[in-house]
Amino acid sequence: MSTSFSFLHFHLNLLILLLLCRKGLSSNDYDVEGHALIELLRDLNDSNNRIRDWNINFVSPCFSWSHVTCRNGNVTSLSLASNGFSGTLSPSMTKLKFLVSLDLQNNDISGALPDYLSSMSNLQNLNLANNSFNGPIPAAWGQLYNLKHLDLSSNDLTGGIPLQLFSIPTYNFSGTHLTCGNGFQQPCVSSSSVPVSIRRPKLQVAVTGASCGAFLLLLVGAIVTYRCNYRRKIKHDEFFDVEGDVEHNISLGQLRRFSWREIQIATDNFSENNIIGQGGFGKVYKGYLSDNTKVAVKRLTDYHNPGGEAAFLREVQLISVAVHRNLLRLIGFCITSSERILVYPFMQNLSVAYRLRDLKPGEKALDWPMRRRIAFGAAHGLEYLHEHCDPKIIHRDLKAANILLDDNFEPVLGDFGLAKLVDTKLTHITTQVRGTMGHIAPEYLSTGKSSEKTDVFGYGITLLELVTGQRAIDFSRLEEEEDVLLLDHIKKLLREKRLDDIVDGNMNTYDPKEVETILQVALLCTQSSPEERPKMAEVITMLKGVGLAEKWAEWEQLEEVRNQQFSLMSRQFMWAEDSTHDQEAIQLSQAR
Repeated sequence: MSTSFSFLHFHLNLLILLLLCRKGLSSNDYDVEGHALIELLRDLNDSNNRIRDWNINFVSPCFSWSHVTCRNGNVTSLSLASNGFSGTLSPSMTKLKFLVSLDLQNNDISGALPDYLSSMSNLQNLNLANNSFNGPIPAAWGQLYNLKHLDLSSNDLTGGIPLQLFSIPTYNFSGTHLTCGNGFQQPCVSSSSVPVSIRRPKLQVAVTGASCGAFLLLLVGAIVTYRCNYRRKIKHDEFFDVEGDVEHNISLGQLRRFSWREIQIATDNFSENNIIGQGGFGKVYKGYLSDNTKVAVKRLTDYHNPGGEAAFLREVQLISVAVHRNLLRLIGFCITSSERILVYPFMQNLSVAYRLRDLKPGEKALDWPMRRRIAFGAAHGLEYLHEHCDPKIIHRDLKAANILLDDNFEPVLGDFGLAKLVDTKLTHITTQVRGTMGHIAPEYLSTGKSSEKTDVFGYGITLLELVTGQRAIDFSRLEEEEDVLLLDHIKKLLREKRLDDIVDGNMNTYDPKEVETILQVALLCTQSSPEERPKMAEVITMLKGVGLAEKWAEWEQLEEVRNQQFSLMSRQFMWAEDSTHDQEAIQLSQAR
């Protein structure tokens, strides 16, 4: 009976989750794009198992899939370079109708270049360099009118090149057997950002050259005249020339502007060995500045996509107005025509998620005092964002992976790429669902509207992660007929008074009273109704035990009513099921 009840509970939870997802999404594009990416990965043959978090069971690849960038809920960029793929391209990629950037360089993908790519009209950046593609470039590729960057270098390609592709601002056909370069009319590599077009008539070239020469002479004369007049005017002043190389020392408030060369040197030219993490908008590299300061360098991968630049500007803006000991400080940034870089202090102890679940042998695990300090620090950071910033800031993706730990294991909230400035004079909600499944509040998932109460929900789930060491969603629990969602799993264990089964087994000692306090606060923060959740200022006082008993008593009464309603509904469901299966037996047992 208990097994059937648990199984029914899981299916009902799953049904509710699916209904919420369907209600919260504007179309079926999420399902289509998710399946398309799974099929693409299958045909690429990820034999090294580098892509581990593409999971079709999640609502959308836009929530938590690595190497994927989205805008307005649609996949716009795939950054899959240097992953050791050895398969072929899949026709399913044409289902990614909003794809703007596709980067598959430095793999071992083989086969012919598919002509169906010509139907991807939004494609602007296509990089297939350093692979094993063979054969010609399909003539249909000339229809990719929006392409701005095309790199097919170092492939076994042969034949002619569609003339339209020479009009692309940046292209590279070197290292192939294509008809370009010496002996042909068109070069294999674009010489500048100006499109290479059909040769102009000699007369037109001569006239243009003469005009440019005359203009330059006039310009030089004007500059000489101006400098002579200017020197006479300020002959009593002294000036010292400053080399242009120090331009990067110019500061924007407390932020330093780095040169591109500085960033290259700091990260060893973005060596793959220096990668310490990656998220929705880019990879994070470990680096050293010229003064040996250790930093984390975040390189945005979707710089060709307007959404990437918006994320960059948003992050700079957010960090510049949010200064708190429990918030990640931004050291500086770098901007070029094609790159967006953020530079942060390096967090020696990485993230809370790493310390909970990904420790290497010999590394220090989080004891209970550390976890309690993390709970308080994260609460103070969120409370500052919600109550002391003007306009207030909603983080929108609070989880253990986004809480970093400095040298003293002091928590700092990071990754404001999903955060949102909220002008309280205009509205208290934002739209466009962002975040990680399992941490997303139900009202946010179903309506797309977020507020500071969605952060409170994510904080509550994070508290459960701290106590249990488990993930917010874990499908392995199905093997024991347990709840997939950590929140439901904890509620079940609390009803059965199994506190020892809740606490992370990696902790040798803990204070049961303090654990109970944090669990109660977590469940108050994760109530289904946002109006019933406390504000972060109240959370901090309740963590100290002030006002918690009254709130918890109210929660227990509501939970008892909810459990009774659920039990009644499940009995009705099982009765209906039994009546269907036993209908024939009942009829046979009747009097004749």
